[in-house]
Amino acid sequence: MNEDTLIQVAGILVAAAACQWLAWRVKIPGIVFLLVTGIMAGPVLGVLNPEKMMGDLFFPFVSMSVALILFEGSLTLDFAQIRGLHTVVRNMVSYGMLVTWIITALAARLGVGLSWQISVLLGAITSVSGPTVIVPMLRTVRPNQNIANILRWEGIIVDPIGAAMAVLAYEFIISGSARQALGHTMLVFIRLVATGTAIGAVCGYGFGMAIRKHWIPEFMHNLFAFSLVLGAFAFSNHLQHESGLVTVTVMGIWLANMKDVGIEDILDFEEHISILLISVLFIILAARLNIDELIALGWGMSFLFIAIQFLARPMNIMVSSIGSSLTWPERHMLAWIAPRGIVAAAISALFATQLQKAGYPDAGVLVPLTFFIIISTVMVQSVTARPLARWLKVAEPTPNGFIIIGANQLARGIGKALMALGFQVQLADTGWDQVIRAKNEGLPTYFGNPVSEHADRHIQLVGVRGVLAMFPHEAVNVAAAIHYRLEFGTDKIYILHSRLEIDRSTADRMSIENHGRILFGKTASYPALATDLSRGGQIIITKLTEKFTLAQFIGKHGQKALLLFAVDKINRLYVYAHDSQINPEPGWSLVYLLKNGEGSH
Repeated sequence: MNEDTLIQVAGILVAAAACQWLAWRVKIPGIVFLLVTGIMAGPVLGVLNPEKMMGDLFFPFVSMSVALILFEGSLTLDFAQIRGLHTVVRNMVSYGMLVTWIITALAARLGVGLSWQISVLLGAITSVSGPTVIVPMLRTVRPNQNIANILRWEGIIVDPIGAAMAVLAYEFIISGSARQALGHTMLVFIRLVATGTAIGAVCGYGFGMAIRKHWIPEFMHNLFAFSLVLGAFAFSNHLQHESGLVTVTVMGIWLANMKDVGIEDILDFEEHISILLISVLFIILAARLNIDELIALGWGMSFLFIAIQFLARPMNIMVSSIGSSLTWPERHMLAWIAPRGIVAAAISALFATQLQKAGYPDAGVLVPLTFFIIISTVMVQSVTARPLARWLKVAEPTPNGFIIIGANQLARGIGKALMALGFQVQLADTGWDQVIRAKNEGLPTYFGNPVSEHADRHIQLVGVRGVLAMFPHEAVNVAAAIHYRLEFGTDKIYILHSRLEIDRSTADRMSIENHGRILFGKTASYPALATDLSRGGQIIITKLTEKFTLAQFIGKHGQKALLLFAVDKINRLYVYAHDSQINPEPGWSLVYLLKNGEGSH
C-alpha cells in the first residue's frame, strides 16, 4: 500500500466518523452527509477514486460489506414485534414490491427514455429501502409502534428480495430471446431462493445450537459470527450467483428467533461493524458518481422521483394493507416513508459495469439515476416525515414518562405513584433481586447496565420525557445523566444526591449540577429518603381543592412532607428540583413522601 492510498483510506475513515457524529448531533440520517462527502471527494474535487485505490477488491468489498450490514439488521427481527401485522409486511415485500417495480420501470421508460431492459432493472434496484436509512429516520420521526415495526421489518426483508429481483432482471436481459430468457429466469429464481434459504437456515440453526450448548467459548462468538457470515455468503454465491444476501438474512432471522440463544454480544459487535461499513460504502460509492451524466438526464429524473414518491409507494401500501388493522393515518404515513439506501447504491454499481461490458450503453445511467433517487427520497422524507406524522397524529405521544435509574424501594415507590397517575415509567437496575421485586410489583423494568448498547436497544424511549436517577451510587447516576442528556436535554435529567448533605463536597454538588438538575432539592438525598421509607414513611398522592389548598397542605404536614411531583389539571407532570418554580392550584395532584406513616388528607 503506497502512501497516497494510506492517506485516502485514513481520510475516508476520518470523514465517515465526522459525518456520523454530525448526523447524531443534528438528528438526521447520516447518509445525507456521507453522500455529500463522497460527491465532494470524488467527482467535484477529484481526490478520491475508489476503484483505482482498491483495484479488483472494490466490488468484493462492497458485496461482503452489504452482507454484513444485512445480517446485523436481520438479527433484530423478532417475530413477536409484528404479531398481527405480519400479513402487511409480507404483502409489502411481495406483490406490493411488484407494484413498485412495475410503476418505477414504466416511469423510467416514459420519463427518462431508457430502454425497456434497463428500465426493468432500474425498477428492481430502486424497489428496496433498507435499514441504513430507515433506522435513523425512525429515530427522528418517532412514529407509533405499528408504523416503526412495519418499516423496520420491510427495510431489512426487502433488501435481499430486491437484490434477487435485480439478478432476475439482469439474467433476463442477457439471456437472449424472450422464451429462452423467461425459462432461464424462472430457473435462476428457484435456485436463488432455494440455495439462499437452505444455507441460511442450516448456518443459523447450527450456529445457534453451538451457542446454546456452549460449544464455542463466549469470547469467540463474534469471531465465529463474522467468519460464518462471510463464509456462508461466499459459498452461497459460489453455488448460485447473488443468493448470498438471502442466505445472510435468513441466517440472522433464524438466530434472532431461536430460544435460549444469547446474541446480544454478537449484535453489539455487528452493530459497530455495520456503522463503519455503511459510512465507508456511501462515501466510496458516491465518489464514483458522474455528475455530467446526472445533469444530462434533465427533467426526466424529477418525473421519475414524482412517480416513485407519489404513485408507486402509495399504491404499494394501498394493496398491501387491504384487510389489515392499520388506521388510515397509519397507511398514509407508511405511504410517504420509503427512502432508498445502500443496497440500491451497491447493486446499481455492480450491474451497470457488467451490462456496459455486455453491450448496453444506457446502463451507464443506472448509477447516477439510483443516486438521484437515494438523495431525493432521503432529503424530502427526512425533512417532511416528522411534521406529517404530527399532522396525521401518528407520532409518538407527547413524552411525559421517565426512565428511572434504580429499582430500589424508593424508585419502586415513586414508579408506582407515577403509574397510578397514568405516567409511563421503566426502572433500570443492575441488581437482579431489585428488578425481580419491581416486576412483582407490576413495574416495567430493564435488567442490566442502563448506559450500555444493549440498554439502547431494549429500553423503550417512546413517550419518555427524561430520566430520574436515584441509584445509591453517584457514579451510576452521573453516567446515566451523561448518556441520556443529548437524547432528552440536560433540563430533563434529574439526579438525586447519593450522599447526605453533611457528607457532600463542593465537587459533588458541582458534578450533579453540570449534568442535570438536583432531584427533590439540594437537601434531599438517597440515604435520607430510603431511611424515611424503611421507618414507615409513605409515598402518597393527594389532590388540592378549594377547601384544601397548598398552604393548608403545608400547614398540616410541615417538614414531615417532601414534595416530589405535581400534576396540573391537564395532566402535565412537574418534577420538584432545586430550581423548580411550581405553584400548585386547586385541582392539581401532589405526590409527596410523608415521614413516620402519618395519614394523608
